[in-house]
Amino acid sequence: MSIVRHVLGISGGKDSAALAVYIKTKYPDLNIEFYSCDTGKELDETYQLIKNLEVYLGIQIKLLQAAGNSSEAPFDHFLKMYGGFLPSSNSRWCTKKLKLEPFEKYVGTDPVVSYVGIRGDEDREGYISTKKNIQSIFPFRKNIWSEDVITKVLSNQNMELIQSFSKDIDFGRFQDKIAQLLERKVEPSFTRAQKLNALLEADVKGFNHLVFAFLKTTDYPLANEVSFPLLDNEDVLVRSDIFTILQESGVGVPAYYNKVDFDINGKTGQYARSRSGCYFCFFQQKIEWIWLYERHPDLYKKAIEYEKDGYTWCQGESLQELIEPERMERIKTEYIKRVERTSSKAQSPYLIDILAEVEGVGCASCFI
Repeated sequence: MSIVRHVLGISGGKDSAALAVYIKTKYPDLNIEFYSCDTGKELDETYQLIKNLEVYLGIQIKLLQAAGNSSEAPFDHFLKMYGGFLPSSNSRWCTKKLKLEPFEKYVGTDPVVSYVGIRGDEDREGYISTKKNIQSIFPFRKNIWSEDVITKVLSNQNMELIQSFSKDIDFGRFQDKIAQLLERKVEPSFTRAQKLNALLEADVKGFNHLVFAFLKTTDYPLANEVSFPLLDNEDVLVRSDIFTILQESGVGVPAYYNKVDFDINGKTGQYARSRSGCYFCFFQQKIEWIWLYERHPDLYKKAIEYEKDGYTWCQGESLQELIEPERMERIKTEYIKRVERTSSKAQSPYLIDILAEVEGVGCASCFI
């Protein structure tokens, strides 16, 4: 059997940091490699979080840099290669060149289990490598398996195989219910998502052991493992759990999540950064750009300097236009109105979560 590497990427955000603490604490026997992909354009708070994690974990987090032989920051190196063409939601070359490619080069052809910090209250899949030697696991969710694995396990073509494996698994008082669910084909009236949810609701641990038995017949990395401790994991962690983990561990919440008051037209609002990533990330909301301008004017100025030859970070608007007094007033005023409309519905007391719910934007692949 090949030796399987277990890796966890630190993005500089709250979820991946909490996952590192969680895995290290709950599964200390797992030999986890911690790494972070450095673009050279992160906020200082990101690097501080990495240092805090290194102290807590008692290890050094490996910094991966694309274009390692270049004297320039990785982002600047590739920006020149792309002729000054700034990345955008339609052309995310920064994610590919600065995050995914360095990660895939780092793991090479070794069988790898990659732990991803998507929470139990998030409805997204996250990054799944196209390389067969990399398998993603999601410890914070009830369903720890990636969509490609679930698709195979619940495929109608694999029903008999899965049913045969189920006979060797103790589902306790749910044995008959599991058997009935496994006998039902996936069809329009009983979708794969419905079948998955029903199985998980019945017995998470039993289902995980069933999936693991199936994986033994495949070339997924976990096929090389005799056992896997997360099979018995029933935890589902949400936003509030993430903050609790970071605060109680002493690692702390990244400073850019801290709420800052601002006043406009007699009203007081609060803003902060809602995610990790480069200080000029194009996924930032307009109010976050204003946060950057007012909290880190030097970095905002540098972001402006990248806008050349018609390329701008925000579609249809330059950063210079965005900080015109009347424009900033409109952005802040409208933001306060949106928060007021949504705050009563928000489940979390944290501003960053209201930010996310208001605009609903995020970089699903920037988990590293």
